[in-house]
Amino acid sequence: MSSLTSGSGRTTAIAAVRSALAGARGYFRGVLGADAYEKYLDHHRAEAAAGHCAAPAMTEREFWRDRTDRQDTNPQGRCC
Repeated sequence: MSSLTSGSGRTTAIAAVRSALAGARGYFRGVLGADAYEKYLDHHRAEAAAGHCAAPAMTEREFWRDRTDRQDTNPQGRCC
């Protein structure tokens, strides 16, 4: 086996591990709700592009405050 093949295999393995870790990170962010603000921004951009929303997007701080307030006033089944 040449050193070129060995290095290429190692590079491929490292890339596969990084990809798997990125996938796991994305999964856990979704489960924990940490990606909620990014999803909100995507939704807001789509609505604004369609002409359905004229208001500017909330800041991240405003988003989390609003989300917490809505959860407190309308409690639903959750673990905590």
